[in-house]
Amino acid sequence: MSPASITQLPVRRRAVFVSDVHLGSKHCHAAEFADFLQNLRCDRLYLVGDIVDLWWMAQRRAAWGAAQYRVVEALHALVRAGTELIYVPGNHDRSVRRFCGLVLPRMQVRRRAIHLTADGRRLLVTHGDDYDTVTQFGGMQEKFGDWLYDRILTSNQLTNRVRRRFGLRYWSLADFLKRQSGAAERYISRFVQAGLSDAKQRGLDGIVCGHIHRAALFERDGCVYANDGDWVESLTALAEDPDGTLRLLAHTGETLAMLPARPLRMVAAAELPHAA
Repeated sequence: MSPASITQLPVRRRAVFVSDVHLGSKHCHAAEFADFLQNLRCDRLYLVGDIVDLWWMAQRRAAWGAAQYRVVEALHALVRAGTELIYVPGNHDRSVRRFCGLVLPRMQVRRRAIHLTADGRRLLVTHGDDYDTVTQFGGMQEKFGDWLYDRILTSNQLTNRVRRRFGLRYWSLADFLKRQSGAAERYISRFVQAGLSDAKQRGLDGIVCGHIHRAALFERDGCVYANDGDWVESLTALAEDPDGTLRLLAHTGETLAMLPARPLRMVAAAELPHAA
């Protein structure tokens, strides 16, 4: 049998983090997310908030069809395969927070969590809406921003339908437009600083979050900032390799950014509890 005829197995990750899927909203890329989950092999999957958009479904007509059911089935399949799920609810699935502390077979619901990487880094896992008080504009400016963002996401979907017809890869018009906005960039900068400050105050080595729909992975002053992105714009996830290497992944599995594992340091034999 030739090497080309051998099916390559998916890489197994130690942990994977996804957020801001907004399942049930019209802007969710449910088919792409289902494909990503079906090709995923990991020991632990963190669902870092806004997985199901309960806010959208309560306010507007839910978008739910075959792709959304594929997502649910893919999650069930991961659990059956031995993956542990850690659900950290966000602001769009806030009502799930009433179940924080619930522990089921291979699934936990936590208000926030601490993830211990293979190389000994302790990372705060939180959705990120707790930082809204220091990042939001408020008032009419914020309401106009929400209205404009909805229109941009609609344009983003139309743009990528055309691109698919011409065989072009996914491209985020929404992210491009946000990067041209000084106000958006200042908002994101405040959010990043708020998250890093929170992690440092807790004596941790970094933070994994979502919420702002801007995927990123870097280290600042020895503290890790990892935003796993979303599934309405960037279509990204964060993954940890078996050695502790952190990777920002595209929905196709391509590595977009990477933080290499640190030399192993003395860590406790048992992992830290997930509740922070």
